[in-house]
Amino acid sequence: MTRLHKVWQALGRTWIEGRRVERIAYAIGTALFASGLVHVVVLLVTGASWSGPVSLRKAATFGLSFGLTLITVAWATSFVRIRPRARNILLGVFTTSCVVETAGVSLQAWRGVPSHFNFETPFDNVVAMTLAAGGGIIILTAIGFAASILIGTGELSPSMRVAVRFGFLTLLVALVTGAVMIARGVVEARGGNPQLAYTTAGGLKPLHAVAMHGLLILPGLAWLLRFLDWTERQRTQLVLLASAAYGVLTVVVGIESFAGVSPFAASPVEMVVSAIALAVVAGSGAVALYGLVNGDRETVKS
Repeated sequence: MTRLHKVWQALGRTWIEGRRVERIAYAIGTALFASGLVHVVVLLVTGASWSGPVSLRKAATFGLSFGLTLITVAWATSFVRIRPRARNILLGVFTTSCVVETAGVSLQAWRGVPSHFNFETPFDNVVAMTLAAGGGIIILTAIGFAASILIGTGELSPSMRVAVRFGFLTLLVALVTGAVMIARGVVEARGGNPQLAYTTAGGLKPLHAVAMHGLLILPGLAWLLRFLDWTERQRTQLVLLASAAYGVLTVVVGIESFAGVSPFAASPVEMVVSAIALAVVAGSGAVALYGLVNGDRETVKS
């Protein structure tokens, strides 16, 4: 049996052996991700605008991001020892909040009105406040998971423990950044500057985007390394290197975002540091994939 075949089998077992609440999260996450893809197709077919607060692009990004994040959270926390009741509550609330956030944004996008910072009508106000409250609930559940991860990863390998803990740290950074974005926007919108609200909040999008998916990339790397004939010390060293690089990338993008500077218009030093950090993360993944493919070739030759 090749290593790649073992990887596919392990992915299948993730669904088969998953807890009921996790399988529900996987299914709903897949549906949310599919909704994002549908909106991408609609944008491509209709030639509609990809920019602005009323673009279907927002429904697409929310579907893709929340779908992927929900699947990732359910998968990453499956490795953590959590009391069944606490797991059901945390993941159930997180799943429901992801659905509410995506549905609210999609509804407003199809109505042709902004979803966030829109207080023009009573209905729009309810939607905007529901989205803000949903974001707060997501942060609280993520904190609950993070607390469990600090004490419930004793049975994990050192490499996976590092990946899960650091991945959840970056997710918390992304969620707190989202909360700051909403708070800034609400202040401006309530002050009578709705356009400035979108501009002010949008400046933190790069940090929000980069930090959001550390929970997928780092545990994903640690998981793939399990299929290689490496010592646990070697796996941990590579995961630590990738985590440090991801941390550097997040910090640099964060500095740029709060300074109101686009990553593509940053100083030469910031761009070089970001490029090196990104290369290290990508290189770590490439090493894992090369090990899987090369190991299969050696198996075939033998």
